[in-house]
Amino acid sequence: RGSLGLDLATAVEVILTSCQPQCIPTTTNGPIFVNGQAKGALLLGRSSSGLRGLIILPGLIDADYTGNIQIVAYAMQPPMIIPKGSKIAQLVLLDNLVQDMAQGVKQQRGNQNFGSTGGLALLSLRLNRRPVVNALLDNG
Repeated sequence: RGSLGLDLATAVEVILTSCQPQCIPTTTNGPIFVNGQAKGALLLGRSSSGLRGLIILPGLIDADYTGNIQIVAYAMQPPMIIPKGSKIAQLVLLDNLVQDMAQGVKQQRGNQNFGSTGGLALLSLRLNRRPVVNALLDNG
């Protein structure tokens, strides 16, 4: 009910034998649909992964990505065994706030992961289109 992230499970058992980042396939493929609309997502590590010494590198999943969503991770103190079905990362779904600004870019992500969909660099967002959150911080 109150969880912001959707857990991702590993599709295979993985043994991390070094501190080098490794791609780990998940049981989830894109695109991700909510109420019939494709959504992008921010891939983040679960807090329990970090406590175990498993570092999950953040990633951005485009709304038009159609391949297997993979987790890039490394172990702080290898070796580390990650069993199949382990929930080590999560997706935080995002609306595309810049799709109207990228009208000249026709290339879709498809199943091509770890790259760019075009030469467009977005350096600013119109102030009336920016995300706004009202938050109250209480120091106890």
